[in-house]
Amino acid sequence: MEKKKALINIDYTVDFVATNGKLTCGIPGQAVEGRNVEITKEFIQNGDFVVFAIDIHKERDPFHPETKLFPPHNIEETDGRKLFGQLEGLYQANKDAKNVYWMDKTRYSAFAGTDLELQLRARGITELHLIGVCTDICVLHTAVDAYNKGFEIVIHEDAVASFDAEGHVWALRHFKGTLGATVVKQGEN
Repeated sequence: MEKKKALINIDYTVDFVATNGKLTCGIPGQAVEGRNVEITKEFIQNGDFVVFAIDIHKERDPFHPETKLFPPHNIEETDGRKLFGQLEGLYQANKDAKNVYWMDKTRYSAFAGTDLELQLRARGITELHLIGVCTDICVLHTAVDAYNKGFEIVIHEDAVASFDAEGHVWALRHFKGTLGATVVKQGEN
């Protein structure tokens, strides 16, 4: 029997990817746009569950721990929260599809304080494919939680990026060696 899988597209927004984004990965993030869009389109067309797990913050929130760590980013109701580049158009064209789910998240992990696990379990999903940014922050924390919840994890190396090159490489190694994830590139899966 074929495993049920889902795609979690993490934080691929203007603030995290655009050159003038508030907390941008810049060129590394922009370099994975084509692959990110391609994978997302493939999952949507195959009828697999596609989750857009998108960071949301309030302006100058004194209670959020990231307020002390990073400049304001992905502030609610700003253009910085829109999906970057071609992904925005793909989402807009498919946002009403039964298998497409937009989910606001307020922490690094897409599981923290959200209904993600309930949505996945209700659909019988056992395998999670992760793409987006930042490899060593939100993608990593989502993968750790997925591992702890017993999901199989697939990381698309050519569809994740970070503003920290060393952190990116470390996270890819951690996905394989510590979380037992499968790390794939185009042509390998």
